[in-house]
Amino acid sequence: MPQKRPTVADLLSLKGKRQLTMLRVETLEEAEAAEKAGIDMLSIPFEILGPEFREACPTVFAMPGRAPGHFITAEDHVRAGWHALTNGGDAIYCAASLEIIRRLRDEGIPVCGHTGLIPSKATWTGGFKAVGKTAETALFVWRQVKALEAAGAFAAEIEVVPYQIASAIAPKTAMFMISMGAGSGCDAQYLFACDVLGENRGHVPRHAKIYRNFAAEYDRLQQERIAAFKELAADIRSGSYPERKHLVDLAPAELDAFLQEFEKA
Repeated sequence: MPQKRPTVADLLSLKGKRQLTMLRVETLEEAEAAEKAGIDMLSIPFEILGPEFREACPTVFAMPGRAPGHFITAEDHVRAGWHALTNGGDAIYCAASLEIIRRLRDEGIPVCGHTGLIPSKATWTGGFKAVGKTAETALFVWRQVKALEAAGAFAAEIEVVPYQIASAIAPKTAMFMISMGAGSGCDAQYLFACDVLGENRGHVPRHAKIYRNFAAEYDRLQQERIAAFKELAADIRSGSYPERKHLVDLAPAELDAFLQEFEKA
């Protein structure tokens, strides 16, 4: 029997029982690879939602999200939420205000919030660094979690928080807790596909684990592109392209008929 796509209720029923797997992917090809690899959950751009996505990814739990600021009003978020649910999404990622999360909850749209290091709000917590390394800031994370839960979020990403703090918090909330660099005491482990595949150049997050070196492969492919384009240019300049096999031929009788009329014209 084919594996069914999990629901929010299914995820919540697994809370505390086993670790689920989650990736952020950017393309349909990456999403299909994640499905075939048995990844449980995906964070995706809105743009790849639709029948083609679900044909490629029939069993993965998908949460689309956009960069903060793309949706402004509660109505924007609700409209996007219903668009997601009607086009193959299972929930919506939202780092907006608690008021907006409550509005989504009231409309029955499942919401995943965000706590700890929130990139769009990092200025409030001291920049791109761990959050919760003091008792005071750890309590701040806990208050964020409880506020998201009270607002109606069913899940929350907890990002770059000391693993001891995340492990203490996760069992004390009803939300499904998704760890990004916050240890295995949560309910799912979340990484970006670009980190897993080694696509990044420069800074690599501490929590990333690199399994392939796509950056080197892209460099190799770029050199192959350049070489192929040079060869094409040389062939054109020398006259060796196009060859007869690249051309459309015309029957001699048709050519004669055309030329007779052409000369008259």
